[in-house]
Amino acid sequence: MKRFKPALIGAITLLKKDINFLLHILCAVLVIITGILLKLSAVEWMFLCIAIFTVLITEAMNTAIEYAVDLTTMEYHVWAKHAKDIAAFAVLLASILAVIIGLIIFIPKII
Repeated sequence: MKRFKPALIGAITLLKKDINFLLHILCAVLVIITGILLKLSAVEWMFLCIAIFTVLITEAMNTAIEYAVDLTTMEYHVWAKHAKDIAAFAVLLASILAVIIGLIIFIPKII
């Protein structure tokens, strides 16, 4: 249990600091409910899980980078801005991937 304690503290910190993470969780829950209703196959679930967790992982890393950058400097610095912007872009890319995977899986089921 000791090994999980830092991870659980990290999860609580993330949930308190980053409203975007909560929005991603909400979207994931909606996708999971939709997947259950549409009776997805195991392969479809695998791709959805990869998409969901890719977004959640990149959002968590984005928040970690924000904390690290804020720790390094409290003053504005263009490199700090670049670090944060690039981390946010990684989340955007992961989200685009998740939407594409979702569309590929759900559109044929809905049509």
